[in-house]
Amino acid sequence: MSDLLELKGVHTHIGAYHILHGVDFAVPAGQVTMLLGRNGAGKTTTLRTIMGLWAASQGSITFDGVPIGGPAAGEAARGRRGTPDIAQLGIAYVPENMGIFADLTVSENMLLAARGARSVAGLDTARLEWIFGLFPALKKFWLYPAGKLSGGQKQMLAIARAIVEPRRLLLIDEPSKGLAPAIVQNLIAALRELKSTATTILLVEQNFAMARALGDSVAVMDDGRVVHRGSMAELAGDEALQQRLLGLSLAVHQ
Repeated sequence: MSDLLELKGVHTHIGAYHILHGVDFAVPAGQVTMLLGRNGAGKTTTLRTIMGLWAASQGSITFDGVPIGGPAAGEAARGRRGTPDIAQLGIAYVPENMGIFADLTVSENMLLAARGARSVAGLDTARLEWIFGLFPALKKFWLYPAGKLSGGQKQMLAIARAIVEPRRLLLIDEPSKGLAPAIVQNLIAALRELKSTATTILLVEQNFAMARALGDSVAVMDDGRVVHRGSMAELAGDEALQQRLLGLSLAVHQ
């Protein structure tokens, strides 16, 4: 299976701080790749660097063979390639804080994410119905201010906005954080459905039961570096490896 996204030797500096130290991993097309690691390992910085929110100071980031970040992309490309341009390639980012607009309705939030519609009435009806099948609460609260949704419903809205139009790659940062187990199971089911549509997903997650349920491949980070790459099934089946890489066992997160 070909790789849709590839990072090679990526370094990222934020001010005086050197956060990423030569990150190397690939995201196979059509799969869910888990990006795991302890708090502060550099996972969120990696996602933000891919999206161009922070610039890679060294190394390369390529999407479907096209350079999108790092000095390897060239001066001209770096001058043009910002987050909007990267999004135009079919990459969507769901940040940890979800980034919804609390004062706008659910429908207005969805409209803002849809490049092909100028009004709510112009949204793709068939795709909306598909999204409502994944997240029924969004249909129920379609005209409610997003700020009045529960935490789980806000997360559903954040993911729904990312897929209001077809995307080739989703970057999702800790979607289960702070959510009840039943809501987490709903998210797992929705992300499995997305995977079945050949959507490629790079997922940062601290809920290891969710990682085990969804992941095909995995990259584990520590101190700004990738220290392990392999299959999620291999990691899930090796408690000694889990303890060494993550400091805990997946067995306690069933």
